Amino acid sequence: MSIAERLRHLGLVLPPPRAPAFAYVPVVVENGLAWVSGQLPWAGEGLRAAGKVGGAVDPALAKDCARDCVLNGLAVLAEAIGSLDRVRRIVKVVGFVASAPGFNAQPAVIDAASTLLVEIFGERGRHARSAVGVAELPRDVPVEIEFVAAIDAA
Repeated sequence: MSIAERLRHLGLVLPPPRAPAFAYVPVVVENGLAWVSGQLPWAGEGLRAAGKVGGAVDPALAKDCARDCVLNGLAVLAEAIGSLDRVRRIVKVVGFVASAPGFNAQPAVIDAASTLLVEIFGERGRHARSAVGVAELPRDVPVEIEFVAAIDAA
């Protein structure tokens, strides 16, 4: 089953790829790796949530944000490499969680992203990961995710 078919089977739709707002590129492909820049939880025309997890943002909503970040990342990756079928493996995921004082369940939030990648790619979606609590993220979002994928030659 192709990744496009898998997405449809899961009831998922990749959003249109968003152009960066600043001086960087969304994906760099080098030596068989695709480095996907940090993605925010855009959902439609706006951001799904704003604020700190464990404060204004409930952890369940933060998990939805993590999933949005992955879908946005896959959208820019697909645009950069032509097809997600070229993804040989998701190598590394780094998740940043804007955390209210005392919130320490960052791994549980980012696990929503990890789980989604496995749902989409199967064993090829299993990856190394970091989940980091931070004081602030761009646009006051609760979650930002970047990842690296190993890709097959075109």
